[in-house]
Amino acid sequence: MTTTDPVIDPRAFRNALGSFCTGITVITTLDGDGNPIGFACQSFAALSLDPPLILFCPTKESRSWAAIEKNGKFCVNMLAEEQQPVCARFGSREPDKFAGVSWRTGELNVPILDDALATIQCTVDRVVDGGDHYIVIGRVQALSESKDSGRPLLFYRGQYTAIEPEKSTPAPWRADLEHFLTTTTLDTWL
Repeated sequence: MTTTDPVIDPRAFRNALGSFCTGITVITTLDGDGNPIGFACQSFAALSLDPPLILFCPTKESRSWAAIEKNGKFCVNMLAEEQQPVCARFGSREPDKFAGVSWRTGELNVPILDDALATIQCTVDRVVDGGDHYIVIGRVQALSESKDSGRPLLFYRGQYTAIEPEKSTPAPWRADLEHFLTTTTLDTWL
């Protein structure tokens, strides 16, 4: 018995995916000449606490991904709400995406964007084929959080959005959340 995949309309698929609110990151590295490069990325997720792994999904044609693959190291920069222009710049085809963007070099000699809410420096652990994208698994080597308690830059239904002003303080850490995040069962996602 053969089965065929249903025909899914690409626009309907994008619209459905747009109903999932995501944070926005900029993935950065240095190219072979030591120049900083990067791209805006919504397809980022935590993968494992032990060992500490994350994932992101670049398009197969991405020049930034080619440089990351060659370098073997990268930084995930989680953008703050006020970094909307930074996101727009890194999501564009500008040849020098770092022009006018303040950054420094991290422990792994990868670019870290100033004012990011958090940064995670990684080495490429493995790469999996994911259709028109790759699934890149990164092994966490270093991380940092902003001292400011800023709010994240979010994307929802094709546009930037934010959390409500009165909701900018994270909820207090709860024992049931700690249990959820540290217990591995067949039905947990992290």
